[in-house]
Amino acid sequence: MDIATVLGMLLAYILVVTAMLMGAGIGPYLDIPSVLIVVGGCLGILFMSFPMDRALGIAKFSMKTMKYPLDDPASLISQLVEFAVKARRDGILSLEAAEDEVSDEFLKKGIRLAVDGTEPEVIKNILETELEYMGERHKIGASVLGCLEGFGPAMGMIGTLIGLVAMLQSMEDPSTIGPAMAVALLTTLYGAMIANLFAGPFKLKIEGRSAQEQLLREIMIGGIMAIQAGDNPRIVEQKLNAYLSPTQRKSQFD
Repeated sequence: MDIATVLGMLLAYILVVTAMLMGAGIGPYLDIPSVLIVVGGCLGILFMSFPMDRALGIAKFSMKTMKYPLDDPASLISQLVEFAVKARRDGILSLEAAEDEVSDEFLKKGIRLAVDGTEPEVIKNILETELEYMGERHKIGASVLGCLEGFGPAMGMIGTLIGLVAMLQSMEDPSTIGPAMAVALLTTLYGAMIANLFAGPFKLKIEGRSAQEQLLREIMIGGIMAIQAGDNPRIVEQKLNAYLSPTQRKSQFD
């Protein structure tokens, strides 16, 4: 599990709830009609904007941000260099036994294709196609959350306008203006919370994880291609380190 995501969620939610409790308590911030307007409106917009399975998959997209942290690129490069050493010493067929050491299915598939003697261009095409469509799936998840981020506050504003119209129709009793205004503003609060405490951060997290995962997959493809070509392990390391910034690079041969 990604501890940063969980800690960030807990910190944000606890601070908001604590601020409410230090004021008038939770009660004044709860209003069922306001919840129905914002939550129901957001769901309706998602159903209008996306196919049903994608709209309902928002929970699945969000849970991706809480998955275990991705591998460190430098550690992945070290593993690929070790495979290059083994393949150069014992032949590429020796990597068949190394499949058990690999937990990533993408890398395992690439090694298996290389061991089976598949043409390099075919391997590259298969892996790059899978990488491309992985990115497309991530974009879909981010776009659903982006839609919720944009329309959450909009539905909150619609709810506030509805509340203000109702309030203005009962102006003859000044004592009702304050409570009515408070209820009207709750929909804006709910919309802002959906956008800024849920959809926005989760969207950014998914986009960040997608970029990091794409980098890891590109390193895997580069490593598999270099190993299959029989490159010297030092050359393999230099090729793969080119994906990283100078401060991230490590060498097993220094």
